[in-house]
Amino acid sequence: MSEPLNQADIDREIAELTGSGGGPSGHPARDYTPYRSTLLRHPKQPLVAIKDPEAAELNGPAFGVTDVTALDNDLTQQHLGEPLGERITVTGRVLDRDGHPVRGQLVEIWQANASGRYLHQRDDHPAPLDPNFTGVGRCLTDDDGRYRFTTIKPGAYPWRNHVNAWRPAHIHFSLFGTAFTQRLVTQMYFPGDPLFPYDPILQSVTDESARQRLVATYAHELSQPEWSLGYRWDIVLDGPAATWMEEGR
Repeated sequence: MSEPLNQADIDREIAELTGSGGGPSGHPARDYTPYRSTLLRHPKQPLVAIKDPEAAELNGPAFGVTDVTALDNDLTQQHLGEPLGERITVTGRVLDRDGHPVRGQLVEIWQANASGRYLHQRDDHPAPLDPNFTGVGRCLTDDDGRYRFTTIKPGAYPWRNHVNAWRPAHIHFSLFGTAFTQRLVTQMYFPGDPLFPYDPILQSVTDESARQRLVATYAHELSQPEWSLGYRWDIVLDGPAATWMEEGR
């Protein structure tokens, strides 16, 4: 087993890689050393071309509009009791490279609870589970390309990547196009998080402007009195202002 990276190792690796690779959209190298699991998980073989793309689409999983219910986008109303934590509203638009709305897009989210714990058998972080919070939701974008979720602000959690490693609070986003194979996955962060400089996943996006596009904006006009705080986060699928998406992770 390799020795865990300490903060000096992470800072050195980030300094060495900053400005190299990634391209104008800020996409990091797939084998970004400070993010240790990429060394094991990134693709090492050439991509396999599908001879019959249409057949692959027909045989793959699919979703339908009727599968998405009215409660799917409110993670605070999916159980009989109230979940613990800070209630938030997260909304934004899914746009193409020209700023046009992407309509009918299936948007899914998953996240840790307010204590930084996922409802997952592999999460053994000694933080409490919340019986009233599952941490998953979905919705379809409207005619303006807008999505909207009501949820609980997730907590930070340790992830054993290096010594004293903690992930900043974040929400995972998945976006589907018109078919199952047209899927993009990314993460949304919260403004002002002190863990940003210590997180190799976020720091692997070496382009500063691209990194900032992963951070939501607090929007007071979206906050509801005595109910929830509001955050706005737009997702751009392509072009110079594209939102960074995870590749081969």
